[in-house]
Amino acid sequence: MRLLHTMLRVGNLQRSINFYTNILGMKLIRTSENPEYKYSLAFVGYGTNPEHAEIELTYNWGVETYEMGTAYGHIALGVPDAYAACEQIRANGGNITREPGPVKGGSTVIAFVTDPDGYKIELIQR
Repeated sequence: MRLLHTMLRVGNLQRSINFYTNILGMKLIRTSENPEYKYSLAFVGYGTNPEHAEIELTYNWGVETYEMGTAYGHIALGVPDAYAACEQIRANGGNITREPGPVKGGSTVIAFVTDPDGYKIELIQR
């Protein structure tokens, strides 16, 4: 078995595509429309399946917001330099919600970014 994708429901598909491609540097891999069931999909990532997991952005037509709930945590991305990544994300209009620094109780450098729908993305310096 292997992880193929994570699905996130989004309130504005183009806004989310712009965030994941322009702010986080992912590629738009493919899109699809389903008029019969009133939803649109966009898959983004740093590569394609099966070598790389993707994020499936799902827009249910007419739904602009979702409640986050208490179960969702975050998506983690490995970065070579969390400080430089945060500078670039901020310069491109991204929202840094935890500045880079060591994780509590450890030495691994992490930071957090929030996407336009409120999903948390952890940057882990590797």
